[in-house]
Parts: sequence; C-alpha cells; structure tokens
Amino acid sequence: MSCESDLYIFSTDTLPTDPRLLPPLANGLLGWRVYDSVMHMCGVYNGQAGQCHRADVPCPLAVEVELDEPAQHLHSLNTHTGIFTHTRSSASVTISQCWYSHRCYSNMMVMEVLLVRQATSKEPITIKLVSSFTPRSRDIGFEPAPDYRGGRHIQGKTNTAEFPGMSCPEVHLIWSAIPTTVTLLPEQSQSLWTFILVAATSLHAGETSFDEGLNLMATGNLRSSHEEAWRELWLQSKVEASGSETLTKALIGCIFYLLSAFPSIHDTSSLFGGLSPGGLSNGGDGQDYWGHVFWDQETWMYPGIALFYPRLARAALEYRVRTMDGAKYNAQTQGYKGLKFPWESAVSGREVCPEPIYGQREIHINGDISLAFRLYLYLTEDLSMFTAGRGREVVYGVADYWVSRVTWMPDEQQYHLSGVMPPDEYHCNVNNSVYTNTVAKHSLQFAVELATVLQHPAPNEWSEVAEHLKIPFDPEAQYHPEYDDYIKGHPVKQADAVMLAYPLGLLMPPEVRRNDLELYEPVTDPHGPAMTWGMFAIGWLELGEAERAHRLIEKCFENIQGPFQVWTESSDGSGAVNFLTGMGGFLQAVLFGYTGFRAQKEHLAFSPLLPNHISELCILGVSYLGCQMDWLLRREDICVTLRKQVHSAGNAKSYDLQIILKASGTKIPLTPGQPVTFPREPGYVCKMSPMPSCWPF
Repeated sequence: MSCESDLYIFSTDTLPTDPRLLPPLANGLLGWRVYDSVMHMCGVYNGQAGQCHRADVPCPLAVEVELDEPAQHLHSLNTHTGIFTHTRSSASVTISQCWYSHRCYSNMMVMEVLLVRQATSKEPITIKLVSSFTPRSRDIGFEPAPDYRGGRHIQGKTNTAEFPGMSCPEVHLIWSAIPTTVTLLPEQSQSLWTFILVAATSLHAGETSFDEGLNLMATGNLRSSHEEAWRELWLQSKVEASGSETLTKALIGCIFYLLSAFPSIHDTSSLFGGLSPGGLSNGGDGQDYWGHVFWDQETWMYPGIALFYPRLARAALEYRVRTMDGAKYNAQTQGYKGLKFPWESAVSGREVCPEPIYGQREIHINGDISLAFRLYLYLTEDLSMFTAGRGREVVYGVADYWVSRVTWMPDEQQYHLSGVMPPDEYHCNVNNSVYTNTVAKHSLQFAVELATVLQHPAPNEWSEVAEHLKIPFDPEAQYHPEYDDYIKGHPVKQADAVMLAYPLGLLMPPEVRRNDLELYEPVTDPHGPAMTWGMFAIGWLELGEAERAHRLIEKCFENIQGPFQVWTESSDGSGAVNFLTGMGGFLQAVLFGYTGFRAQKEHLAFSPLLPNHISELCILGVSYLGCQMDWLLRREDICVTLRKQVHSAGNAKSYDLQIILKASGTKIPLTPGQPVTFPREPGYVCKMSPMPSCWPF
C-alpha cells in the first residue's frame, strides 16, 4: 500500500517551519522530538517545587545527513510501526534515515541509516553524518564515564531535587559511536548502519539494556521486535470512520500519540510516571506545563485508552497510588485530612505548580482521580487494583478529604465547598463550583460503593456529605450556574458545567441539559484549550442533534497542525504542543459521543448516533470485563462480534455477555467469533451485561 493511500502514514516533502510541530517519538519512558538535540525521560525532573520541570537530556541521535548532490526529500511518520523516516533520493543513491523509540525495550532509542545505490557506477559513495549532540545539560551535571562494549557513556545527576531531602535521580547514557561519515563501498549495492542509544537511571540498567540492544542487532531482531510490539497494540484497537478520511486520520494520530505516552502493555515492572499535557517529548523548563501531570490524565487522556487497554489504564492509576504520600502531605499542609492530590504533579505527589493559587484552589482534581478509579472498576471488575494495588486507599483518602474540606451551612441545611477554582480558570475564588461539588459528591458515593464491595465499613460522614452537598441549580431558568452568584453571559475559559452529564454522570432532564449547552456555548472562549468542543459535542449527541455536534467536532480540527497530526493547545498554534489533552477530548467525542458508550455498574450502556457524512463507524477491541469485542455502527443496524472471552482480571471470573435491547427487552447472547447484527432503536439501544449479575453484594 502506498503512503498516499495508507491513512496510517503521515508524509510530506517539506518539514514544518515551526520545529515544535515535528513528530514526537516516545515509548512511555523516553520521549524525543525528531531532529531535536534534547530528549526527556519519564520521572526525571530537575528543580524544587514550582521550579520542577522535565530535565533536558542531550540526545546523541540528533544527527542529520548531508549529501553533496541534489536530492528529493520525503519525511514519513509510519504510525503502524512508530518509525519516522527521512528519505533522500538522488541520481546515485537513496538514503533512508530512520528513528524510533523502541516499543518493547523502553530504555532504548534507535537510528538506522540505509544507503541504496541507484546508478550502475562502482564508485564509493560517502555521506556525512552531522551531529548537533553535545554531552551537556542545563539540568544534569554530566561527566564522562568509561566506554561500555564499544559504546560511549556519560553519567550524572539532576542538579536539584523536587523537595529538600529527596534524592536526585541519576541518568546514564550509553550509545553507539556515530562516525562523521559512512561509505557505500564499490562492491556494495546497499548497506545499513544501526546505532542504539540507551538511557537509564542506574549503571546496571544501562549496561543491561545496551547488552540487550547489541544482542537484538546481532540476531536481526532489533527492528522486528519493535514493529511487532506496535502491531500487537494496533490489533487491540482500531477506530475508523467511513465517509471521512480527515476524521479517520485525526483519530489514528490521537490514538498513536496517546499510546506512545504509555509504557508497554507487557511491562509490569517499570514505575510509570504519568501523562503530561505535552507528552514525554516536551516539558522542559517553562515549556508545555513543565512536563507535569494534571487532571488532564484522568479526565481527558485516560477514558479513551481505558476502553481498549485495561493494563495501560491500570498503569495510570498506579501512578496516583505511588504519589499518595505526597497527597497526604499536601492535605496536612493545607489543614485537611485524607489525600489532596496536587494540581501539578511530578514524582513525589507534592504540589509543584509554579503558581500556588492553583494548587490551593483547583481541588476538583481529587474527584477526577477517584472517578477514573470508578471507570476502571466498571470496565474490568479488577478488585486486585483496589486491594493489593491499594486503589481503595486513594478512593477512601479522597473521600476523607472532602469531609474535612466542606462547611455545614445550617440555614440551608447543606454542605458548601468555598474558595475554590473551577475548571473554568477565569474565576479563581468562588463558592460551590457546580463541577467541583458534583465530582466531590460522586467520588464520595463511589467510596461508599467500593467499601460495600470490599466489605469495608464506610464512615457515615461519606454518605452524609454526599447527600447534602450543594449542587447549584437555578429552578427558574432551569440550568446549572457554574458557581454561586455566576452571572449569565460572563465569559468561560473551557468546558465546565457542560461536563456534569458527561463524564460526571449527573442525571438531569433533557431540557436542563439543553439549557446548559445553549447558555455556555456562546460564552466559552473560542481560543480556549482544544478539548472543550468535544464535551459540547457529546452533549448535543445525547440530545439527538448529530449535525450540531459534528460542527463542534470540526472546530477541533483547527488545533491539528499538519502534516504529522500534531495538536496545539489553542487553534492559533499557541500553548502546549503535542497536546495530548486535546487529543483525549477529541477521541472521547467519537468513542463516547457517536457511540453513546457509558460504563455503569453492572452494564455497559450504548446509544449510537452518526452525523450524515459518516456512513459507518468501526470500533475494534473494546475491552469489557476481560472480554474483547468489535463494533460496526451503521445507519440501519449494528454488528457486534465478541472477539475473545477471557477471565476477568483480579477475581478470575468468566463472564457470559448479553445485549439487552431497550425498546423490546430482547436479550441477545454473545458467542465468541459469531457476529450479531440487530436493528437500530431510538434512545439507548442496548445494555451489555454479564449473565448473571456479577457484583458481590
């Protein structure tokens, strides 16, 4: 298949003039933007508290080829394989220079240079390899170290720890020596040179990984093992829309870059450092939110990945488990109980936001994290995440925080949350943010639900506060004010109150849902962050207005910068780059908007609605209760195939799934490998439930 016809290959003959828009290559541990002299490592930060940022690590593979004759250029990012290739074709030679962050061996990056003779001449062909690498970093005090098995080696520690007393991480770089020239000899028609780079936080890990790289090179498995790992990932997920190549290409880019930010699905040993808005390739000092982890991880990036990859979803949750000590410190410092997760997080879980007001006021992140745990439980029923994996400590700690944070108002007989910042950051000190209070209410209710499942006594205060926590509502205008004393028409930065129904799941009449959408859409900043319009689109899809939703989804395309489908935070190209947050919101608009997927206790609800220009939506690899299935949504019917049925993670149960049609009550059992086609029905088309009910109440 040619590059022109393969939507998974992004190609151009001219690179973007803005180097920020060059494609990132990442694998959950290492991230690098092609041609850049700097890369980053997951979990390696420099600077204390608000100065904490991803440490710049010099990249020895920042090499460009020079050829002393005219050539045609082609730059291609192959998302099938995660390989970026720069091809130069001249009269005498074709040069293919490739880079990839190894998908299996996350400590490793690779560069290959392939020369293929084009003419019949037997003259030697020499090209120059020009490096921009220098063994220095403003964040790490590197020193030369003894060469290892022919590889160059430098080592150092970051300059400043995240907080006093915390150790500074080591960084070891070992890489193949790169010559200044390579030559295709007269008797050769082609020749390949392969260079590996290993980055690790200990000498042992560095040497072990370099040994592995040399062994893979010797056996010819270096590239093939990387490509096989990407092939396995893509076999587990696919989202394509018939009738819109633009939409399909955007979806491919979103899934590719989001997957690139996660570790291997088979890597259960590495300590994943979370997802930052600009991904691993970005986040240096003063750039792309310093590489910190926000609510963006749980609310925006996580849901679309969790629908296909439960192991990766668990890795994101495990990051929060590992930062509980820091969250406890934050709560105690501010005078509260339980866990207060930071608005901006690095390694420790202590607050590292450069502007303290966000860490003090934007407390809804606590509830966002708890609801990510709830989504995981509903999709997997993996109780081990909450017992041995300590997830219950996160959920219970968040509940304890809310109980200590609220204030009882006797005149209203309600609890208030005062002095907060909502997702709409244009307002920094308000009372009873409707989003914050709703996410707090639902996370308290989930804590009670989880305690029941685990047969753990739940404090009465959790239910008491949840039941009486104020949820602002205007009964005359029939809409949700963003906070107490919100004035209609005041500008809003981003999606806020419109997120109550999705993703929070607050029940409301269609009239109220419509009023919220119509009131907030015209006053939301048109230059706000990219994920906003996907939430509005989901709301209109819930109300059956597919074309109105489509127009809002189209607004997201303004944030996609060609040719490599790199997203910017704002439509004018400003803000964070490669904005994974925006990608996550866009992906949810399709996966949870067009499909109507809602993961609820004991069933997966489903209510598809496609706009006129999309004839089919193909979604392969949805993972539910350990089973994997494929969906093909068409205008006239729906086809579901249970691809495989395995034991659910954690409690080793096997589930038989059935589809229940709402209107008729028809129950359709699913048999692995046998497609089931059924007609469309209005409203919620079906519930997908285990037979029988599997919750251990």
